[in-house]
This record gives sequence, structure tokens and C-alpha cells, in this order.
Amino acid sequence: MVPAAKRQIDVNRLRADLAAASVELLSAQCAADRVRLQYSPQDIVAYGDPKALKRAIASAEALQSFFSQIIAEIKSTRQDGNEGNG
Repeated sequence: MVPAAKRQIDVNRLRADLAAASVELLSAQCAADRVRLQYSPQDIVAYGDPKALKRAIASAEALQSFFSQIIAEIKSTRQDGNEGNG
């Protein structure tokens, strides 16, 4: 993978992709909330499709990992930007 500083990115495309992802993530969160509010974790484990649960968990873990990287980058950028201001 080429570092961001060494390659040209389409900023407008990136922003559009982030906006679309945000809408889709909100939709997924709403779907998960509907299930969460209607069923207990015990019922979900006992009666849910194990393959569907594993896929959903894997997706959630991948998202958590991705956004943890983004959070770390935000914190790093803020720290780098604040070093000269103190």
C-alpha cells in the first residue's frame, strides 16, 4: 500500500464514500438496535442462526478495528498539531 503522502487521492470521492458509509452504518445500527430491544442475548444465542451471528460478529469486529485505527490517527494528528502550541 502506498502511503497517503505519496499518492494522489480524490478528496471529493473520499468524502462521498464516507457519507454513504455513514448512512449505511446508521442503518445497520438501527437494525441491530431493533434486535437488541426485542430479544435477550440468551434468546439470540439459543435461537439465532449461528452462521449469521458469526458473520455479524466478524463484521462488527472488523468495523471496530477499522474505526480504532481512525481514532488513533485522529489522536496522533491532534497531538502532533498541539506540540507547537504549548
